[in-house]
Amino acid sequence: MAGISKMTIIGNVGADPEVRYSQGGMAMCNLRVAVTERRKEGEAFSDHTEWFTLVCFGKTAENAQKFLKKGRQVFAEGRFQARKWADKEGKDRVSLEVVVSQLIFLGNGREEGVGGMGAAGSFQAPQTDFDPSMGYMNEDVPF
Repeated sequence: MAGISKMTIIGNVGADPEVRYSQGGMAMCNLRVAVTERRKEGEAFSDHTEWFTLVCFGKTAENAQKFLKKGRQVFAEGRFQARKWADKEGKDRVSLEVVVSQLIFLGNGREEGVGGMGAAGSFQAPQTDFDPSMGYMNEDVPF
């Protein structure tokens, strides 16, 4: 029986994305995204941040470089994978990453730390049926 590996992340981009291309011409982009949760510890609250590496391909990668800047909030959905690789000394390493199937730019791109969205900041994030309060895509509902 086949299994499912799916992650959904809403967080802030940690650095401006940079696209690179494979030998076959496929655009690729890694994004570091911070997800911060506020937790109550005793009488005080503290922030706890987890960092995720998102891997984008094709037009998604090119659009990430074109429209995303450090600090911009994103919604990402994709499959979780462990990628094995060798470092400069030849030691085996493992990177945990999310291979993005859907990337939505949230906010208006004018938040602090976000620039380069055009003189008037006129870029509009793609319109979707996503309702954050419901936690799912309306078109995925089976009725």
